[in-house]
Amino acid sequence: MLLAAGVAVTHRTLAPVDLVIIGVYFVLVFGIGFYFSRKERTSEDYFLAGRNIGWFAIGASLFVSNISTEHFIGLAGSGATSGLAAGNFEWQASCILLLLGWVFVPFYLRSNVFTMPEFLERRFNRNCATYLAGISIVAYIFTKISVHLYAAAIVLERVVGWNQWTAAIILVIATGIYTIAGGLAAVIYTDLVQTLILLAGAIALTFIGLDKVGGFSALRAAVPASYFHMVKPITDPDFPWTGIFFGAPIIGIWYWCTDQVIVQRVLSAKDEGHAKAGTIFAGFLKILPVFLLVIPGIIAFALYPQLFDIKNGAVTNGDIAFPTAVVNLLPTGFVGLMVAALLAALMGAMSSVFNSASTMVTLDFYKKFRPAATEKQLVTFGRIATGAMVVLGLLWVPFIHVLSAQLWVYLQSVQGYISPPIAVCFIFGILWPRLNGTGAICTLLAGFVMGSVRFLFEVLDKSAHYQSGFLRALIDMNFLHYSILMFVVCALILIVVSLMTPAPERSKLAGLTFATVDDKIDTIDINKPNLAKETRTEHTINVALTYVLLATVLILWIYFR
Repeated sequence: MLLAAGVAVTHRTLAPVDLVIIGVYFVLVFGIGFYFSRKERTSEDYFLAGRNIGWFAIGASLFVSNISTEHFIGLAGSGATSGLAAGNFEWQASCILLLLGWVFVPFYLRSNVFTMPEFLERRFNRNCATYLAGISIVAYIFTKISVHLYAAAIVLERVVGWNQWTAAIILVIATGIYTIAGGLAAVIYTDLVQTLILLAGAIALTFIGLDKVGGFSALRAAVPASYFHMVKPITDPDFPWTGIFFGAPIIGIWYWCTDQVIVQRVLSAKDEGHAKAGTIFAGFLKILPVFLLVIPGIIAFALYPQLFDIKNGAVTNGDIAFPTAVVNLLPTGFVGLMVAALLAALMGAMSSVFNSASTMVTLDFYKKFRPAATEKQLVTFGRIATGAMVVLGLLWVPFIHVLSAQLWVYLQSVQGYISPPIAVCFIFGILWPRLNGTGAICTLLAGFVMGSVRFLFEVLDKSAHYQSGFLRALIDMNFLHYSILMFVVCALILIVVSLMTPAPERSKLAGLTFATVDDKIDTIDINKPNLAKETRTEHTINVALTYVLLATVLILWIYFR
């Protein structure tokens, strides 16, 4: 059966029915976007959707804001290269989303902030907020916008025949239109539609692929046994178990609990109960990518091994796995559905980034310089900021492959260099009221230097090939292990510098740490009352579903260990 399936094609032309399906998708998305463009009035409406979003829409938006084309390409590519190990990030995310809902969200809602830099400013000082806003925008360019576009171009070039720049420009313009017009409400409700399309397309591809390969047991027999082990040895170059269980959570906490793109969805909740329920629902959805995205990559490798380049026993072009599966496995009609799913993933993630970036630029920079700006001016400036982010992201696309042949490894490694100092400040900041702004800004700057040095030498080594023992140790250290090192160093700096400088005033920490959680919050500059806390019924349901989610992830990890 595998030999019969081995005759492969590398490109495919869309049939009329496929084009009709894609056209219907665009009509739905633009219809939602322009509906909400007529409703937005204030900055809270535009940037936080009027804080009136329910748990289902929040969970779906969290999922599709995270799942983009780089997940389709990157996870499938890593699946073809090394198996299920890349899925560890997905199942860890299910658990870390619970931290967002149960630990961080109450602090964020209590402080009534619009942005994560704003929360850091309340907890520490303005310098920390400026750093976080700036580094977040840089991270969006390096790890979000450009990666989304590059991954989409890989698929569309093979399936539709567009070249890289044509695909990038068309998708950016299409996404920018409804994001700029409708704000966060448009983003969240288009995300809801896009989640359904994304899941439908991925489920179809997985089941058709499993049928083609002869079932799950046949798939396991067709690839190396190591492909179905999530826990890799400490010597694994990409996903050693020490890095996965100690380094990956650092990246996860930064991404899921402190990143504006993700947290902004939760801040739009109608109350605390819906905010928590949304994170739990997203946690269940994050179980799926291992089965819907990683396994199709393994299927592609099993069915069409002749298309993959193998050097020293390792696949070097794994990122072709997903488009290979699409063009070879899906019948007419389903190809259109799959392309629509990819477009849904790309546009959902990019629109989330655009809206969140414009929120930070507008509220953390523009509003600070022009505190008297009207609501209309804030919204207008936010729309202009979106356009600027688009241009910067396009300029970085050609340079992605300089770092890693595996898109997923590139994405995680860059995030691994950015996340440790930010995670340290948020985690320790809510745990220990003694820590101050001086310690926090020293931590952020030290972490920036450590991450930048590693990133710079990693890029230069591609051409310079350094021989120095120190530089080789720096460059060759697994990125997850380097994240652990950065986290430890940053934590020590935060503690030592804070203890050597004056303690912050307790009155300014009200509601921002566990020790001061019940202190009365200063309501200056807060023009809206805190959102309602979860009811007893909501709490009971949320607790029960939390245990179910944790048990599910634990069982899966044990089975695929």
